[in-house]
Amino acid sequence: MSRRLVLIAVVAALLVAAAGGGYLVRGHLGRPGASVPTTPQAATGIVLAESLQMGFVDVAQQVRPAVVHLGTIQRAKNRRGPNLPQGNDDPFFRDFFNQFFGSEGPDSRSEFRRPGLGSGVIIDKRGLVLTNFHVVKGADEILIRLSDKREYRGQILGTDPKTDLAVVKFQPDHELTVATLGNSDALRVGEWAIAIGNPFGLDQTVTVGVISATGRSDVGIATYENFIQTDASINPGNSGGPLVNLKGQVIGVNTAIVAAGQGIGFAIPINMVKRVVDQLVDKGKVVRGWLGVALQPLSPDLAQSLGLEGTNGAVVGSTITGSPAAQAGLEQGDVIVAFDKTPVEDYRHVQRLVAEARVGKSVQLQIVRKKQKMDLTVTIAEVPEDSGRRPGPSSKN
Repeated sequence: MSRRLVLIAVVAALLVAAAGGGYLVRGHLGRPGASVPTTPQAATGIVLAESLQMGFVDVAQQVRPAVVHLGTIQRAKNRRGPNLPQGNDDPFFRDFFNQFFGSEGPDSRSEFRRPGLGSGVIIDKRGLVLTNFHVVKGADEILIRLSDKREYRGQILGTDPKTDLAVVKFQPDHELTVATLGNSDALRVGEWAIAIGNPFGLDQTVTVGVISATGRSDVGIATYENFIQTDASINPGNSGGPLVNLKGQVIGVNTAIVAAGQGIGFAIPINMVKRVVDQLVDKGKVVRGWLGVALQPLSPDLAQSLGLEGTNGAVVGSTITGSPAAQAGLEQGDVIVAFDKTPVEDYRHVQRLVAEARVGKSVQLQIVRKKQKMDLTVTIAEVPEDSGRRPGPSSKN
């Protein structure tokens, strides 16, 4: 662990030293018969590069045993073909008919098995595996293969389609390697990111990149989006696998890529994952907060007319009669600028804050109404069962 800490401390020096060493190497190699330089700068660059390399190696050795291959099977009945015409008992004709149309008879439909592939990461020594909901959606069978090739039957413990997360359980017969969960709120753009998974069935694949951005929404994958963007290579089969930092801590769950681009992948932040997983393990479902308000983006023109600097905030489009928002006195045209003393970025930020709030909690909303700031107190309710559609502008929260 000390080697990794040293690595992080000198990574800036690595870039400078490696660049200087690289120019020296280039200058020497450009002349016939030149040897590799042994200047202090070049030697330092090599040592730091090897330290960085060993940092990646250490992370791979630490985390890979906790990453699993998830194979799924969906069973379905094939559509029944036409029946054998009556009066045709000729065995040759029967064989010819079955060759083109399948076995005859109303009860002779064959079973179709559709395989699926994904990744997962062990988060509890009881055999709890974290993955994406879309990896196990509709699965009739789940096969979990560990890094040592041992295989187990898995069972879905709980799913949350709104964040595209799921927890699968299997019964281990030996001590498991459990991944350490980090803190995604502390991420900075430009930090190293390492993706581990099974792209295209290539088990235990490790790829390296950086944190390209945080807080990505409007991707169109899940109801509640706050993705980490990375250029670490993510491909089909990586879904559900971990995105980790140089400390070997899981900072996200790899979820999707932009098919039309290269080096654009998305991972669910681990802090969001923690809140969801805790409820899935305890209750088998996720209970979310609800206000009963339709929200809209705050446009520059509206912000200017209200005397607001910038477009941080969410506009109230309408409220549902009898909802917590209506009971608290929220009105159409109000702009929510803070939720429980947390400054609001946009309407999606409000949606996430409300969803993560504890049901029954009293929350202070700071709003702007007719250029005047005021505070309202609202009591969070549980989201109704029929409000499962994807929130967008003017959607209820």
